[in-house]
Amino acid sequence: MDPFDHVAEIVRAADRDRYLADLFAPQSKRRHLLALHAFNAEIARARESVTEPGTGEIRLQFWRDALRGDGAGHPVGQALVETIATFSLPFEAFDRLIEARRFDLYDDPMPSLNDLEGYAGETSSSLIQMAAIVLAGGGGRDPGTAEIAGHGGVAYALTGLMQALPIHASRGQTYLPADLLSTHQVDRAEMLSGRTSPELVRALAELRSVARSHLAAARKLADGLDPDLFAAILPLALVEPQLRAMERPGSEPFDIKVGPSQLRRQWILWRAAAKRVF
Repeated sequence: MDPFDHVAEIVRAADRDRYLADLFAPQSKRRHLLALHAFNAEIARARESVTEPGTGEIRLQFWRDALRGDGAGHPVGQALVETIATFSLPFEAFDRLIEARRFDLYDDPMPSLNDLEGYAGETSSSLIQMAAIVLAGGGGRDPGTAEIAGHGGVAYALTGLMQALPIHASRGQTYLPADLLSTHQVDRAEMLSGRTSPELVRALAELRSVARSHLAAARKLADGLDPDLFAAILPLALVEPQLRAMERPGSEPFDIKVGPSQLRRQWILWRAAAKRVF
């Protein structure tokens, strides 16, 4: 199988939202966006692919080495190496993304909201920025999207992490920042056991407010965005619907099914792409 066909299959299976968003990119750039997002899918599931953190560290080092070589014979690596070379994408961004993902391998608490926003910036925001560089034609230069990628990526990541709370809690892990949990007096052990408390509800409400503030900043910046770059931020159209779903009466923080249906998500993305608003 051609490496770019392979990455498309990975993204379609592992990251349906980004896969659908990538379909709205020009065909000449689409496969390169899929290469970026397939790499992200591989890195994001590093913890699920190993039995201990040390093995995960080896897996992450494999990707560092693969991207500076020929892809190490891995179809995702091969596709991404070509994408990096074609568009002069900065290796430093991939290094920071991989380093940030080391946090995923352990059960350490996220120290603060500032640390969580930094994690989101190195992972989610960097993907948006590199996608924008690809859509702009490469050259490794910022196409004026660094700020919108920063805010948009944080909004997208925080929303996704809140949605994934039940998965993380089931394996003894949480991305909710320790300072926020302390402010609202959330019992960490109780939360990790999957029990909802008024304190946790309040902490999540505050984190949704933070996500919305970043989303609002991204929306303001989108007014002057080159239409050719819109596919890079298209997934942001799903943030507000997901946040609203979390706030519906009867919604539970540990219900993995909270959120728009897959069909609804596809419609949201189509509408946002047609109107270029999110």
